[in-house]
Parts: sequence; structure tokens; C-alpha cells
Amino acid sequence: MSFTCQNQSCRTRWEEADVTIKDEGQGLLFRCPVCNSRNPVVPQRRPDGTIRYQQRTR
Repeated sequence: MSFTCQNQSCRTRWEEADVTIKDEGQGLLFRCPVCNSRNPVVPQRRPDGTIRYQQRTR
């Protein structure tokens, strides 16, 4: 699964393994390593019990 920075001037694509997902007080997000923009994500539990993250659109 990949994510795309939602900052219109950046739009860099990242694999999930390349970003850190954390809660900074406004829900789960990842910060773009290039422009530092906040990008919201939503956790989804898979049938095997693992959690995958889906990017939320603004």
C-alpha cells in the first residue's frame, strides 16, 4: 500500500514502510518526509488481526 502527500506542491508517493504513523493529538497521521505536511490515515483491521492504514482524503 502506498500513500501520497496531500500537499499540492509536493504530491510525493510513499510506501507504508517509509513513513511513521502516529497520533499528534488530532488523530492518526503521517508527516511527509519531504515537506513535513500532515496526512491523515485511518486504521483498518484485517481478518488475520493485522492493522493496515488507509489514507483519508481531505
